[in-house]
Amino acid sequence: MNRKVYAALLPVLGFTVWAMAQTPADPLIEGLRNVEVASVADAMEQLYGQKAYMSHDMRPLAKTKFAGPAVTVLMKKEEHAEGSKASQGMLDAIDAAAPGSVYVMVLENGLDYAGIGALMATAMKVRGLTAAVIDGSVRDTPQVGRLQFPVFSRGVAPSTTINHFRFAGANITVTCAGVRVNPGDIVVADEDGVAVVPRAHAAEVLKKAEELDNTEHTMLPFIEKFKSIKEAVAKFGRI
Repeated sequence: MNRKVYAALLPVLGFTVWAMAQTPADPLIEGLRNVEVASVADAMEQLYGQKAYMSHDMRPLAKTKFAGPAVTVLMKKEEHAEGSKASQGMLDAIDAAAPGSVYVMVLENGLDYAGIGALMATAMKVRGLTAAVIDGSVRDTPQVGRLQFPVFSRGVAPSTTINHFRFAGANITVTCAGVRVNPGDIVVADEDGVAVVPRAHAAEVLKKAEELDNTEHTMLPFIEKFKSIKEAVAKFGRI
């Protein structure tokens, strides 16, 4: 195939593979994808007294909404001269991840370093991962934007992790932007931010989040009709 034709088709083929992988068999993941992250965060706090949402600076490159099981990667800050071989594990984790997974990468003290760029994002997309959440920065933002692959990060930077970080583990418990994430926990995201639901609590959290969503969505036309938030809160008990 002509190289130019292949280059033009790659985003299309990648999107087809990615889109096919985004139909989860797990009804809990589908349900959590459909509720608002704010309701998920409230549900975790009300049911378990836990802060389940990541730091306010964990932001998406583009408008997005998703849910999927976490594949975690930890990178430790360490200056060295070993090149990319010291980071091989973060690439292996992409190739080993199941379709539908959310790649959760933590860079230790790494806000000024880009954890992923266009190459890793392309690999994630064509392998059918749902998204990436990076406790660090991202680079190659024009190319990642053209991929239409969802990425949340705490910043944007032109830097590399090569020779500055060392792979420290995959599918281990990490703390990402202030929230504990275990492998397989369900990562939920929309324009408000990112929340994490422990797999064992998913059914209860989904039920509560749906109740909170329904209450709030009922309150909106009530407020519009009666022009009083005080009356709405008194009637529905939610704010």
